[in-house]
Amino acid sequence: MAIELPKDTRKEAIASIERYFREHMDEPIGNIAAGGLLGFFLEEIGPVVYNQAVADVQERLQARVAELDLEVHEDPFQYWRKFERQAKPRK
Repeated sequence: MAIELPKDTRKEAIASIERYFREHMDEPIGNIAAGGLLGFFLEEIGPVVYNQAVADVQERLQARVAELDLEVHEDPFQYWRKFERQAKPRK
């Protein structure tokens, strides 16, 4: 599954890469080169981040599903017990 960014997000990411190069590297990077670098990262490294995010979500969902029985569990055959608790001993 290819990781695609919306046009506005891609534009902001390219601008961020250009800024990073201006502020941290000896030479600036152009718009086309920054777009190419972004494409490389999305194709080469993006799946690692994506897969880890999916694994993290699966883990959290499985933990929530495991807790579900505690949250929604109802003991069966409680009708008569309800009355037994309310009943006062007869004298």
